[in-house]
Amino acid sequence: MRLDRCGSLWHHFSDSASMVSSFASSERKLYQKIADRLREYIVQGDFKVGMRLPPERDLTQLLGVSRPSLREALIALEIEGSIEIRMGSGVYVAARLREGGARTVTLGESPSELMQARALIEGEAVVLACMHGKKSDYRYLKDCIEAMRASIEANRPPLEDDRKFHHRLAKMTGNSALLRIITSLFDERHSPISAHLSERSENHGTWDAAVIEHEAILHALECKDVIAAQTAMRQHLLCSEARWLGALEAP
Repeated sequence: MRLDRCGSLWHHFSDSASMVSSFASSERKLYQKIADRLREYIVQGDFKVGMRLPPERDLTQLLGVSRPSLREALIALEIEGSIEIRMGSGVYVAARLREGGARTVTLGESPSELMQARALIEGEAVVLACMHGKKSDYRYLKDCIEAMRASIEANRPPLEDDRKFHHRLAKMTGNSALLRIITSLFDERHSPISAHLSERSENHGTWDAAVIEHEAILHALECKDVIAAQTAMRQHLLCSEARWLGALEAP
């Protein structure tokens, strides 16, 4: 009888979780809403095919949004072929859109929100990693950094070893839930919007900076300096966000 009751409660909670998940996935993200508004201007003929869009400052004021959110919306529109971002020149309307056309589809989590979430979660998780870290962990992390450096020298994106570095840090916490969450957030960078942004922003210089930041994290861990480890991790992820979105800086 007790088992049946527990089973019923479990099904109730599972159904509730599914409803929450469904609602969350159906809720439109901010970059989608901004992209929809920009599309309306194109449909109405305010921004014609081949026309350069107004400066970023003017668009943020027109739409009442932040620069990071605007840049994410522009990336979404470029992915669907509505606009073309020409580095050093500006953003141009690439296609005439029909009234009543489809809205911007979900292309993944907002890159800026993603990196902010990672900074918050990994910035706390690194405390546990600092407490539980062993010499074998430090050797592994050092190998990841060296492998990243070798890939950069060979002009290859060191993404795999970057993932291994953050995965090992998460594993060092001894918390399987944190490991799953941190890994899932990292892998979100393969979503269409994050992947497109990475393709535009990541280069030899940005990866060199990431390696230096990884070294700072490792040094703090080896010293068992919790405050330094937290600071280094948060700085690394917030700098990564800035490098991603800074690549779209208007001329």
